[in-house]
Amino acid sequence: MRPYQIVATERILSRIEVSTNYKKLGTLDAGGYIWHTTGSGKTLTSFKTAQLASKLDGVNKVLFVVDRKDLDYQTMKEYDKFEKGAANSNTSTRVLQKQLEDPNARIIITTIQKLQLFIQRNEGHQIFDGHVVLIFDECHRGQFGEAHTAITKAFNKYHIFGFTGTPIFPKNTSGSARADLKTTEQAFGDKLHTYTIVDAITDKNVLPFRIDYINTVHAIDDIDDAKVKGIDTEAVLAHPERISNVVGYIREHFNQKTKRNSKPYAFSRLMNVHEAASAKDRNAIEEVKQKIALSGFNSIFAVSSIPVARQYYAEFKKQQTEVPDLARLKVATIFSYGANEPDDELYDIELEDENSEGTEGLDASSRDFLESAIQDYNAMFGTSYDTSSDKFQSYYKDVSLRMKNREIDLLIVVNMFLTGFDATTLNTLWVDKNLRYHGLLQAYSRTNRILNSIKTFGNIVSFRNLEKATNDALALFGDREASGIVLLKSYGEYYDGYENEGKPVRGYKDLVNELLERFPVGEQIIGETAQKEFIKLYGGILKVRNILTTFDEFAGNEILTPRDVQDYHSMYIDFYNEFRKSDDGEKENINDDVVFEMELIKQVEINIDYILELIRKYHAGNLSDKELLIDINKAIDSSVELRNKKELINQFISGLNVGDNVDEDWHKFVDTKKLEELDRIIADENLNRDETYRFVEDAFRGGSVRSVGTAMDGILPHMSMFTANNERGKKRETVIDKLQNFFNKFFDISGGKLRE
Repeated sequence: MRPYQIVATERILSRIEVSTNYKKLGTLDAGGYIWHTTGSGKTLTSFKTAQLASKLDGVNKVLFVVDRKDLDYQTMKEYDKFEKGAANSNTSTRVLQKQLEDPNARIIITTIQKLQLFIQRNEGHQIFDGHVVLIFDECHRGQFGEAHTAITKAFNKYHIFGFTGTPIFPKNTSGSARADLKTTEQAFGDKLHTYTIVDAITDKNVLPFRIDYINTVHAIDDIDDAKVKGIDTEAVLAHPERISNVVGYIREHFNQKTKRNSKPYAFSRLMNVHEAASAKDRNAIEEVKQKIALSGFNSIFAVSSIPVARQYYAEFKKQQTEVPDLARLKVATIFSYGANEPDDELYDIELEDENSEGTEGLDASSRDFLESAIQDYNAMFGTSYDTSSDKFQSYYKDVSLRMKNREIDLLIVVNMFLTGFDATTLNTLWVDKNLRYHGLLQAYSRTNRILNSIKTFGNIVSFRNLEKATNDALALFGDREASGIVLLKSYGEYYDGYENEGKPVRGYKDLVNELLERFPVGEQIIGETAQKEFIKLYGGILKVRNILTTFDEFAGNEILTPRDVQDYHSMYIDFYNEFRKSDDGEKENINDDVVFEMELIKQVEINIDYILELIRKYHAGNLSDKELLIDINKAIDSSVELRNKKELINQFISGLNVGDNVDEDWHKFVDTKKLEELDRIIADENLNRDETYRFVEDAFRGGSVRSVGTAMDGILPHMSMFTANNERGKKRETVIDKLQNFFNKFFDISGGKLRE
């Protein structure tokens, strides 16, 4: 645990240990709240707190209370990561009752709804006289009000603690809240510890934000002072022409904002076994490893109301009607009730939590539309959900998992998924609704989880003027200077340079000009010192270029041509491979003073489809354009993953004839070479052919070569386990290395089938 998490845990435990009276909530002696910004590890902190509290003398139960069923499931999974079986989840109030009566169930995860129902049905239950520690997750949301009051009235000996990333202060309370439960402090007591978004970004625990404000309608910004003006404004903002323009902008800029290309990635695809014979298992979900063409990140689109969500969903369908399947954005939508029609945030700063996982409150028209959208989803993913109670809950869970797996490109929501949903693969929030204070920061914070060196910030694209609301939220939950840390700098600062605490920070233009002057394209770099200086300089360019590519203004101002980039990439990869080798050819760690940005190199990976397109052009020109051959080899050399295919590609090109079909002949050529190379490995290493074929087919199916376990035993030739110098172990390593190289060469350009 990090220091701020340890402090939080210690302060809660201290509050429990020193308290000798268990009075009602009105005294505020029995609890407190922890302010840890979203993404800073609240779940781990709460787990350790619950775990340690459950072991204190006299504590009978620790209840971890969430306000949504998906968070119940999500929290259970997170707790199991820390210690399998340490906590108990439940699927019904009946199961909750059994756990409360079981002395061995020390930590119980439950929803506030199930706990409230238990209280209503079990007046005078013995647990109400036990010493109970209640820990509330995301205590800025639905725990206020009747449910909170019922819980604190029922228990006679309790401590109550809340965790939140965005506390409710007098300034950001809802007008609808109870007067005595308006703020987090009123409901939970003293603030025990604070770790703000400024702290988390400074410590590099979460990412800063970059915000684009896209003006779609002039002269209507900042209208939030009267309900009638809000309704009139919404009528303009929901005009079909504006909706069409916004969808067009998102489609045009989606790949740019989410860092998409077509490089293959291994990921967990969800498989629904809804055909199962048992009704109980019909909506079960399992995760299956698969490798498909997928890269970059995905996004959420937050809109003002359900009618507007319907308009946007229909417009995406309309604009993508003629788009090929592989280029079409996978768009889904989800909402659970219509209480916020029209955009209530225009005149009520409380972001109502919509995650009820029920459709009972929807009007008939909205429910019919949602039913239709879910049928589209079923057709896209082979599922069988609908708006009925049980199946909608499964749909909710399925959408959540597919968002985390990047199977959904863009999810249209009203309020759902804007609080509590964590996915490191999500980097962009498109916004066409008014947000303020905790609602705004919670929504923005869906995008700023750390994943890799490519994801350097959370990307917010706002089609409304939220600049003042953003600054107000950052001032409330950070400090008055928070925007300088929480928000990325401007395009001009990254491109031309800026000052940081009085020291100059060089911009992209200056770095590239130095690169072209000191290391001209095509010239060899001699000497280790110069090579290290090139690596440092080009790595710095890659990092700032990674940020600049999400700015619309960068297009046309790259300075380096695509061919320049390929040449510099090629040199960079050469040095990477060189510095990884020691004198005996074995891999070693990169020198401490040399840092390679290989994720950023791979981000702009040249793929086989691009190479085949160049080969088609070469073939269409009667195999005579030698410049295209140079371009092909430059492109291959600039790719980390295509280099091992260079010989294969050049063999294919050299065998081309004018009358050949490039695509058909390429696949036939690859399949033939794949079998030839695998049979050569089998012959050279004297392997069992059938077992080797089976092993390789399993590797292609699973997305990786299994180097551990007993799968290799049937492949290797018979050797005594007592051979001198561990010859069997060496043989095993040699075979694994050869099969791994074979796999890397053919996996993303060929199917896995080896036999008819």
